[in-house]
Amino acid sequence: MHTVVVGTSGVTASDVLAVARDGARVELSEEAVAALAASREIVDALAAKPDPVYGVSTGFGALATRHISPDLRAQLQRNIVRSHAAGMGPRVEREVVRALMFLRLKTLCSGHTGVRPEVARTMADVLNAGITPVVHEYGSLGCSGDLAPLSHCALALMGEGEAEGPDGSVRPAGDLLAKHGIRPVELREKEGLALLNGTDGMLGMLVMALADLDLLYRSADVTAALSLEALLGTDKVLAPELHAIRPHPGQAASAANMLAVLEGSGLTGHHQDDAPRVQDAYSVRCAPQVAGAGRDTLAHARLVAERELAAAVDNPVVLADGRVESNGNFHGAPVAYVLDFLAIAVADLASITERRTDRLLDKNRSHGLPPFLADDAGVDSGLMIAQYTQAALVGELKRLAVPASADSIPSSAMQEDHVSMGWSAARKLRTAVDGLTRVVAVELYAAARAVELREGLTPAPATRAVLKALREGGVGGPGPDRYLAPDLAAAETFVRDGRLVEAVERVTGPLR
Repeated sequence: MHTVVVGTSGVTASDVLAVARDGARVELSEEAVAALAASREIVDALAAKPDPVYGVSTGFGALATRHISPDLRAQLQRNIVRSHAAGMGPRVEREVVRALMFLRLKTLCSGHTGVRPEVARTMADVLNAGITPVVHEYGSLGCSGDLAPLSHCALALMGEGEAEGPDGSVRPAGDLLAKHGIRPVELREKEGLALLNGTDGMLGMLVMALADLDLLYRSADVTAALSLEALLGTDKVLAPELHAIRPHPGQAASAANMLAVLEGSGLTGHHQDDAPRVQDAYSVRCAPQVAGAGRDTLAHARLVAERELAAAVDNPVVLADGRVESNGNFHGAPVAYVLDFLAIAVADLASITERRTDRLLDKNRSHGLPPFLADDAGVDSGLMIAQYTQAALVGELKRLAVPASADSIPSSAMQEDHVSMGWSAARKLRTAVDGLTRVVAVELYAAARAVELREGLTPAPATRAVLKALREGGVGGPGPDRYLAPDLAAAETFVRDGRLVEAVERVTGPLR
């Protein structure tokens, strides 16, 4: 099994995906263990002094003015975890919790948090044992970190609360730790605070969304090309020299992908033969511009994620010169903004995708295709309601595009008077990514059906590869029975699993 070694300088997006989705093992580097020990010595020295230090010998948030005596400090750290583990609602997905814990471990290993090496080792042991704390949907405002989600994870390290075992059953966390020979953590000064004061949940969801959207944008380029082909559109608008004079890199990449899919097509350009059209509709002609803008948004979001993956987010932090300083680095604004920006891009890509599907189904705009792509229009309704489903999804995606980060609800007796709502932005983006997958799948289903109906014309080799892969996967194909009850779920799986892009890339080579 692949092993990810966590050092002091952060982790990569591929590390997060390996741990969160693939169950990779986690190890601490010798450098990280040394950094943990060194920063802990600083915290211990400060704890021994009479002067109050935030997070070490004081209360938290609005209660930071109280100096806590040494005999109550262990209880203070336990209590902050217990009191902050106040999430509610449905359980968060296993991959999100694993990403959350791994990214918190990354920050611990930076040597800026002041926790003991055994705390970090215990977190690694829990990940490696396949134990996943139960984390709930609601409880983070995206400021002072993802407090409730991280607290539920910290609670499990203490042997409290509930967790899911590797077999999928939910049991008391203490029982699962004992079963796997893991000793519960007994927290000391600052350690409870350090376990819950980070942007790890929203960052983990951003990293996973970026991976999913990278595949989806390539998939959308493919389905847009198939729709252009089925509508007998022109591929002249995809010429590189046209996109070079408006030099957005995402636009050029999307156009290049569509052009690669359409290479060798016997369908493109035929609209000039019988019923001349000066230009194709925007949803066809401007596909690279819309998808390209989304790609450039992904690039910006990826830059923010890379910076955050290299960050040590905690409050207070232990600096290299021995100071322990309060700060505001836990504020989730940088991550929240790009999460919301991505949701806007997703909604717009879904919107233009649905418009192409509607055009394929409308006999007045499809240039010779039967109404709703039905085998016997009137006797059967073809893909009429498939487009209804797609439209309902697009409507939902537009609602999800309303930014969460534009909101703020003051908390902690006005001490935390401006929050990012980044966790909420991440949660709705996950829903949006699922919705976009389904929207692209409906266009794929309709475009494949439409291309097959263009008898006497030869599709591009890449398109033929897609049609073959779909039929082999039990999606669509010749004959009316395949389309009387559209298997949209199978098309969704075909897109989600990457088989659409794989089928194309076997012909075109890697898409951009």
